[in-house]
Amino acid sequence: MMPGMTDTRAHPSLPPSLLSPDFTSARVAFMGTAIASGGAIEHIRHPLTGPVGETLGIDIAEFGPADADSMLMIVSGTHGVEGYCGSALQTHWLDGQLATRPPGVRMVFVHALNPHGFAWVRRVNEDNVDLNRNFIDWSQPAPVNPGYDEIADLLVPESWSTEEQERTTNALLERAATDGMDRLQADVSGGQYNHPTGVFYGGSGPTWSHDRLREICAARVGSASRVGIIDLHTGLGEWGHGELIGHHPSNHPAHQRAVEWWGDVMSMVDGASVSASLDGDWLVRAEQWLGDVEVTAAALEYGTVDMVSVLQSLRADAWLHTHGDLTGEEATAIRAQVRAAFADDNPAWLVPVWSRFVEVVNNAFVALS
Repeated sequence: MMPGMTDTRAHPSLPPSLLSPDFTSARVAFMGTAIASGGAIEHIRHPLTGPVGETLGIDIAEFGPADADSMLMIVSGTHGVEGYCGSALQTHWLDGQLATRPPGVRMVFVHALNPHGFAWVRRVNEDNVDLNRNFIDWSQPAPVNPGYDEIADLLVPESWSTEEQERTTNALLERAATDGMDRLQADVSGGQYNHPTGVFYGGSGPTWSHDRLREICAARVGSASRVGIIDLHTGLGEWGHGELIGHHPSNHPAHQRAVEWWGDVMSMVDGASVSASLDGDWLVRAEQWLGDVEVTAAALEYGTVDMVSVLQSLRADAWLHTHGDLTGEEATAIRAQVRAAFADDNPAWLVPVWSRFVEVVNNAFVALS
């Protein structure tokens, strides 16, 4: 099959329903479907609870032979609030597409890698850490980001009044006009390790989800010598478009293999992607953990709203959890703002999102089988 082509198996449309209203509803739907489909289930409980005291955790559902030589792992909720979309895709695929799994390919679904962020409608985890900036080599000094340092106080000011929002936003836009939007995006989102209450903070060491993911990879790969990984994301790119993002330069063998699988994989390292190049991406670390296993991985990123609106929601969220009242009216409004930036409840958005997901999974099946 030529790169970019898909299998001819059916692509049923997503039902005309909205995404789950909260983490617990999404979790119940995923687990109910996984159990009904005959999956081998594991629950990993998070030590903290959600905003109304609900139990949190990562749920894993596995299908196919334990001794399979090929495995496909699909992960949702690396960035918590992005799990609304990822969970819906995982659940609906299990509900109608499980029969398309080739007999010799084992599938592992990791639901809500960052359950705390999912439940609290945050992109970050319980420590304000962006998980995809947390997988650096912690035996070495953390990377530096002087560009972020220069604008840290603008990004998360002490006040979130209308006047302060306008002042700081205008200052950031002026910087973009001077340095270019790409440079501002790199400074803001590339990852930073000096401002624990800021945005895109990578942490001070491995997080709970970091440690659990390492354990999941070690336990689930088993005898597989070929592994595909799809990490589901939202928030960057054109509305409803799903871009496959690679984490190696375009001349790297792993990237070239991903292109053979999927055709259109954009390297964030080379500047071809909607994502800035970043430090601490977990897909890179997973390849290192798995050693001699052939890993072909990509993030599947779906566009929602414009970049400025996404950043404004993250700034508001960081301010709320640093200076605001988590039980007040402003908290409700900010959570709604964050959800709207990363999870579009318009059923029309889900149509291309679902079609692209099935296409990517089917192409992975062709490559693995």
